[in-house]
Amino acid sequence: MLHEAAKGQRSGQSVIKLVFDVKDVEAFRVQCGKAGLKFGPIHEADGYLFANAKDPCQNSIQVSSRAFRIDC
Repeated sequence: MLHEAAKGQRSGQSVIKLVFDVKDVEAFRVQCGKAGLKFGPIHEADGYLFANAKDPCQNSIQVSSRAFRIDC
């Protein structure tokens, strides 16, 4: 899934963010941390969780459980 990055991006910054769907953001974040990829804090929005990181090339990435959200 691709999301447009924040409108406040400066010149030279990425204007897209790669978002990877995972069922369990917390477990995925811990697993990645053990492999050396550090995610920021977990955020909650509209019934799903997400966390942001930078890949080794400094591209913005995100893991999100949004695709697995159960709408009420």
